Amino acid sequence: MPQQINFHIKELDSMKKYPDELFYKGNPSLLNKRKISIIGTRRPSSYTKKFTHMISSQLSKRNIVIVSGAAIGVDAISHFSAGSENTIAVVANGLDIKYPAINAKLITSIEENGLMLSAYKNKEKARNYTFVHRNEIVVSLGEVLIVTEADEKSGSLTSVKYALDMGKKVYTLPHRLEESKGTQILVSEGFIEPIYNLDKFLNSFGEISKNDNELTTYINSFPPYEEALKKYQDKIFELELEGQIKIENGYIKPI
Repeated sequence: MPQQINFHIKELDSMKKYPDELFYKGNPSLLNKRKISIIGTRRPSSYTKKFTHMISSQLSKRNIVIVSGAAIGVDAISHFSAGSENTIAVVANGLDIKYPAINAKLITSIEENGLMLSAYKNKEKARNYTFVHRNEIVVSLGEVLIVTEADEKSGSLTSVKYALDMGKKVYTLPHRLEESKGTQILVSEGFIEPIYNLDKFLNSFGEISKNDNELTTYINSFPPYEEALKKYQDKIFELELEGQIKIENGYIKPI
């Protein structure tokens, strides 16, 4: 059952109006960690999928919690790539409703390991105004906002306005002409900043945690694939997805 938050969340003071009520499922201690918000289109390109995954997973390795809105597309990729234990999902409906249904498995995992937040009681369904309110909460929780892809009429642009009004920096991926027109216009007008050097951007938020340094040392020893899966299954799949390792003759080889 959802519980009501009975303590003050200082980041939400940046909202136009602090929420009257907030409900949660999961681990509220995540609110005490550094947080970055990542949002974007529900129909990301393969390029956006790849780099949303990389940014979210690499920030998570730096012990930063990823905040997003549990929607399909960029939101879901951000939550999944951070790991359910290191993500906060803010939804526009009561926490008894798993919406969108296609993300039900992801939402359940976040309930069990991470943190689900809502400003709405059980049985309250999502409406246009609740999505807008949800977006403001997502933006306010993060120290910066990353919009990896958004078209000209995307709802993500409302979130950008919230971030700018709150004095937060907004970042995006550099895109080709005719792609992600919403963010490209804002880049050309100087409102948001493209991430041209991914390593420099990620390292500005700190170093990778010790456990991941241990994994790097292990991978560099060219371990047997089956052994590596037993020790670091999820991490190995993640490295494969990112193209950082390849499998040759049953052994892992770093790229």
